[in-house]
Amino acid sequence: MDLWFPKKPKTKLKAADKRELPGDVWEKCPSCGDILYREKLRENWNVCPTCGYHLRLPAADYVRLLLDEGTEEEYDVEMRSVDPLGFVDLKPYPERLEAAQRNAGSGDALIAASGALDTIQIQTAIMNFAFIGGSMGSVVGEKIARAGLRSLERSEPLVIVSASGGARMMEGIFSLMQMAKTSAVLAQLDQASIPYISVLTDPTTGGVTASYAMLGDINLAEPGALIGFAGPRVIEQTIKQELPEGFQTSEFLLEHGMLDAIVDRRELKSRISALLRHILGMPGSNGRTQAAPPPDSPE
Repeated sequence: MDLWFPKKPKTKLKAADKRELPGDVWEKCPSCGDILYREKLRENWNVCPTCGYHLRLPAADYVRLLLDEGTEEEYDVEMRSVDPLGFVDLKPYPERLEAAQRNAGSGDALIAASGALDTIQIQTAIMNFAFIGGSMGSVVGEKIARAGLRSLERSEPLVIVSASGGARMMEGIFSLMQMAKTSAVLAQLDQASIPYISVLTDPTTGGVTASYAMLGDINLAEPGALIGFAGPRVIEQTIKQELPEGFQTSEFLLEHGMLDAIVDRRELKSRISALLRHILGMPGSNGRTQAAPPPDSPE
């Protein structure tokens, strides 16, 4: 048999013959393990086309996703955090801020902008997890409060997209005060009957969950998002009970009434549009008054 099918001698490829691919071309899906072409993945809003797993999406891409092209206007771009406590852990807080600004490409952990969402003029605030884990410091709270006040002044709906590890410990009590500040502005929107839609993405935890992220007139979440206040170990030690598996996922929260709907990222804009048109009594995209389905109904 060896004579019939002689083995071909192995030839070593020369370095010039090897085609090297840049390391940033491919992405492995954490859920199904498929190797995905990163550019195609980005065109699909970082949703795996094989299994539907939602990889994290940069804050700037959420602006592109939600707002009609050419209508966006960003606010408070030059606003920067300061170091009120002179905080130092492994390095001084100002050094951490400088590194975060370089790595995340933004001044802080939130983009505040206005624009049209399917022709509906809105105010929006989108958290940037790449900036110190999307932590809520004084700048984040101030930007959200100003976005809420613009909504109040212009009678425009507010949409906040959360992605955060919680309050920023380097600012101590100044960070925790943002929970009350943002909640107070949202209460004014509620009194004025101006819609506020909250979108929770992976992860949304800590003081952000305990304040504006869960205060929406409608609370939406992306599939599989981690949502909670404290970590499982802390909760178990506090209540002395074993916790069910997956209790901090968006699916578990929807089942237990903490969310109104789980929405595929690719359909987020159309779902928010339908909800706002229904709430505001506006004509739908087809020219008729929009009759939105219940938020938790299947697609």
